Amino acid sequence: MILKNFIVFEGIDGAGTSTQIEILKKRPDAGRFFFTTEPTDSETGKFLRKMLKGDVELDARTSAFLFAADRNEHLYGKGGTNCGVVAQAQSGRIVVSDRYLFSSLTYQSVTCGDELPRRLNESFPLPEILFFFDIDPEISLKRVLGRGETEIYEKLDFQKATAERYRAVISEYEKMKTGMKIIRLDASRPIEEISEIINEHLKISS
Repeated sequence: MILKNFIVFEGIDGAGTSTQIEILKKRPDAGRFFFTTEPTDSETGKFLRKMLKGDVELDARTSAFLFAADRNEHLYGKGGTNCGVVAQAQSGRIVVSDRYLFSSLTYQSVTCGDELPRRLNESFPLPEILFFFDIDPEISLKRVLGRGETEIYEKLDFQKATAERYRAVISEYEKMKTGMKIIRLDASRPIEEISEIINEHLKISS
């Protein structure tokens, strides 16, 4: 199922998804949008962020279940300011999310295999548009290290495996003909150029 008015940005850490969302937030028509991210700011999401920082150690399968639970809260819950995506989209606002189920099909698949993440995420709606920020892991990791704070997944070997898996996941969805529009972006290009492409597909007036 496609959720109308739902837009997702995906890519490995340092690909520039958050930067592009910040650009959208500064537009004069930003009130049309509902900006959100995964993990959420609900209690589930807060716990996941502790895990990502390395403060809590979890079995990879446990992480997969928790990310799916947080995603359900993201879509349908009221436990955080960035939850309730379905209600926001159905009200006519354009929901733009930094990460969604494609992250689980990528990151959790690398750590615990394909089957569990697929099963946990198969019932969630697909976005109307998916922007995939494709980038060389060495370039993205330099960006991440420049921030001065890293998470458990932000290591070159893992980033390389994740980038390869991301490309495979996106290719699979392209072949499925789900009705979801997939836009591949060269995330190594200048920020302004990427922003123009995004605006064109979102049909946002300048």
